[in-house]
Amino acid sequence: MGFFNSINISTSALTAERLRMDLISKNIANANTTRTASGGPYRRQIPVFRELEGNSFSDILKKASGQSGSGKGVEVEAIREDMSPFKREYNPTHPDADKDGYVLLPNVETVTEMINLISATRAYDANITVINGTKGMAMKALEIGK
Repeated sequence: MGFFNSINISTSALTAERLRMDLISKNIANANTTRTASGGPYRRQIPVFRELEGNSFSDILKKASGQSGSGKGVEVEAIREDMSPFKREYNPTHPDADKDGYVLLPNVETVTEMINLISATRAYDANITVINGTKGMAMKALEIGK
């Protein structure tokens, strides 16, 4: 594994974590949205990550022989909707209230989203640290040749 592989793996993680943070901010922004284009309240969105696999001959050979590959990073495979039930609140004056006066609210918990945001931020910072460490090692290697 070379310097550029480390940087490429961390870069893929930065891209995935940035998308995760975008989805978290979208969830928080729509925490009170009771009407969407599909007709119901907003559903919380969750990214699904998966490991990037190499497609080179050596990667396929290692996989076929039972050796674990070095991995190529991470990517977002899909964005799924959280199918947990909506919150129900009594508010007969709301325009989206049913005949009994209850309003369906999105299944977004702000505290959960903030915890996920902290986790995504920490993962983002860790990957930046890896990139900076790799860059520092490369700079030191270049100084050896002087």
